[in-house]
Amino acid sequence: MQRPRLSLTLGPVLFNWPVAKWVDFYARIADEAAVDRVCIGEVVCSKRKPFVDDVTLEVVDRLERGGKEVIYSTLALPTSKREIREISDVIQAGYRIEANDIATVHMLNGRPHIIGPFINIYNEDALALHLKLGATRICLPPELPLDSIRLLAKGNNAVEVFAFGRPPLALSARCYSARARGMAKDACQFICENERDGMNVETLDGTPFLAVNGIQTMGYVVTAAMRHVETLRDAGVVSLRLSPQSCDMVRVAKVFRDLADGVTTPKEAGEAISVLHLPGPLSDGFLRGVPGHMLTEVD
Repeated sequence: MQRPRLSLTLGPVLFNWPVAKWVDFYARIADEAAVDRVCIGEVVCSKRKPFVDDVTLEVVDRLERGGKEVIYSTLALPTSKREIREISDVIQAGYRIEANDIATVHMLNGRPHIIGPFINIYNEDALALHLKLGATRICLPPELPLDSIRLLAKGNNAVEVFAFGRPPLALSARCYSARARGMAKDACQFICENERDGMNVETLDGTPFLAVNGIQTMGYVVTAAMRHVETLRDAGVVSLRLSPQSCDMVRVAKVFRDLADGVTTPKEAGEAISVLHLPGPLSDGFLRGVPGHMLTEVD
């Protein structure tokens, strides 16, 4: 029996990249990347959104002409009436939506949508509820181990797993990037633009262990699920999520496409990814249920 094809989703750019870089990135993705769908939209900080508003339609058109399904990812921590209104406007505009907070799910009112990794779904009841509310695909939080993924993915053809990129761990109302430089959040001067993959955070003894991106806390390591693609497929996972970093994401997509299609081996895929210009070491600890920064040792 022919095995189902694993699809690839390119998640939204989580960082404050300059507009020209943002547009060029998606143009190359449209023309060259072996992904099935692409998420766009500002998820972390609504203050960044106006920078790309004028070019969003252009980017959507380019991606669709490149054969990609386009998903609009909404803000993960809306805290003001303005931000809620902006999410409502996007919904009304007719985009296919990825909800990243429960208020957006409520506003969708049963309309088919996708659940992003910022909504914590850790058990079967929560997953079943979101499917009932209209979710057609659910990207699980990146901390879940394989045993939990097996339980959640079984029989629903809806589960996506975070397979590449710095794992998004938490959000706060405060802006770490501004605070680290003695600035107030409201007068941040968009300082986070200087860190293409987030700002590294070190322990007191100088060991990097996290990264911050505005109000977002991420892992310092880069999730790399190459060793587990077959296990994820056998568990019923239907899609892998690749989260953009400043490295060659076209190459990352090619590696995962070849791996999912059986063209390359996990070891070869790991070697191909490891030579890219990554912001941190590779890891797969969360999938294995061990400390998240750890990586499978392969002979």
